[in-house]
Amino acid sequence: MTSPRTLVLFDLDGTLVDPAGAITGGISSALAACGLPVPPEADLQRMVGPSLVTSLRDIARVPGDRLEAVIRHYRQGYRESGMAQSRPYPGIQRAVELLRRDITVAVATQKPEHLAVELLAVQGMGNLFGSVHGSPADEQAAAALDGKRSIIRAALDRHADSYDRAVMIGDRLHDVEGAAANGLGCIGVSWGFAAEGELQAAGAAAVVDTAEELVDAVLGYARSGAALNGSV
Repeated sequence: MTSPRTLVLFDLDGTLVDPAGAITGGISSALAACGLPVPPEADLQRMVGPSLVTSLRDIARVPGDRLEAVIRHYRQGYRESGMAQSRPYPGIQRAVELLRRDITVAVATQKPEHLAVELLAVQGMGNLFGSVHGSPADEQAAAALDGKRSIIRAALDRHADSYDRAVMIGDRLHDVEGAAANGLGCIGVSWGFAAEGELQAAGAAAVVDTAEELVDAVLGYARSGAALNGSV
């Protein structure tokens, strides 16, 4: 289909998998259970993407001495019901299956790596990716990371001998910024959690609206190696 020397890195929540309210609802439930105020829906939506500690601290304004309790409540609910509640976005599994025939595909997410692996398995996508890269299980350590930069770097290092060019696929500005910090372009997907215009403002090379458009954009990039420019 095209050169096998391309590496495609996928974000997880908001790109591959629709949390279907499991993240925002889970955060709301955890905050309420701990007697803390629940932010407005718009702020809850903004909490999908960054590390959980960062979102709770900077957006929900959770005091440092309450973070551990909120995280513990959230993670328990997520593993009990949130993973099963989530669903792959329409057409995305087929898109990955098509791409992986001739292209190396991997996951780069700020979700704790062990939970990312578990979520992909629950969603029937565990065998589609060459590797999965995420945050450490220690939530405080995850918050200390440089956004997605080091996670993307770990994926690039893992596949260093198997690609000549690479591209990130994501739904938030964090994906675009992490890719740029590693010298990569980023194709944004419009079905995730970005506010209107967020991906374009962050410098996404292209923004696609469907899984089919995503396949075309990636294959066009893989064939040409040229930087994408504008919407597909």
